[in-house]
Amino acid sequence: MANPKNRKTDQQCIDENPFDGFLIDDNAILNSIEGRHPCPKCAKSRKLFCYSCFIPIAPLEGKLPNVKLPLKIDIIKHKHEIDGKSTAGHAALLASNDVNIYTYPDIPDYTNEAVVMIFPGQNAISVSQLVSGETVQSLQQFQSQPLDQLPPGYNRSTLMQTIPKTREETGFSQRVSKLPISKAVFIDSTWHQCKSIYKDEKIRAIPCVVIQNRVSQFWRHQKGSPRWYLATIEAIHQFLLEIHLHSWGLNPNYKGIRNCFTEKGLEQFDGLYSENSQAYNGQYDNLLYFFKHMYEVIHTYYQHEDLYAYKRRLK
Repeated sequence: MANPKNRKTDQQCIDENPFDGFLIDDNAILNSIEGRHPCPKCAKSRKLFCYSCFIPIAPLEGKLPNVKLPLKIDIIKHKHEIDGKSTAGHAALLASNDVNIYTYPDIPDYTNEAVVMIFPGQNAISVSQLVSGETVQSLQQFQSQPLDQLPPGYNRSTLMQTIPKTREETGFSQRVSKLPISKAVFIDSTWHQCKSIYKDEKIRAIPCVVIQNRVSQFWRHQKGSPRWYLATIEAIHQFLLEIHLHSWGLNPNYKGIRNCFTEKGLEQFDGLYSENSQAYNGQYDNLLYFFKHMYEVIHTYYQHEDLYAYKRRLK
């Protein structure tokens, strides 16, 4: 009988192959690019794409995945967020018809839009509640502890801490013909910067939704944060995945789901599988195209266990 102490944790298994099951296009063309090239728009020297203009360098024009989203995504970027380190540009580049990036305080007026923000506001609800009937005008209280009273280092972030126990509680039994919102807003910044943006009255007026627990594979370390902090592109992928699952189900052949939820979170998928042609089968996985490539590049220079970002706590 194997020694329980020698058994790998579920997270160790995921870390060994974090993109297993995702339907992401082959990135061989990215590895073939040598040197830097001028951005076709601003002429600045870039490696693969311009993180200011959100367009690929000339050798990659017309050769990247084009991801079609079921709704519009707005990303509100903090002015001090470093463009070259942010993953927000991945979304604007790979889903250019559906994603816009704004630098705070230059943001749109969302007054008359069916929009939610992916943020752990005090009145935030889950994606399942949103799809199963909650309107953006009547979001019920999800968590009661004010953000400024959280224990030091604790991150409510964009993540749910409580996993529903039954399919009835998740609302997975429902199928919809139309999503209840037309747009989702994300804040692109460090957690400290994020809170300063959230104080803005225009931002606080947007109803909040939280996504479920997912362990980040982002290599950028934020001191004192747990691994529940997601890179912006991971959070966008997770939200789109969840809203699609709740709306149209999960294709039984899709295996990437195991890397998007905790082991406990996976229990809710019994009976969720659907043969419907709209069921989730990796439709948004290519949003992680550059993220996966950069992860692999980083890991050619550093061992996974040596990077501080992956030593962060899970609680």
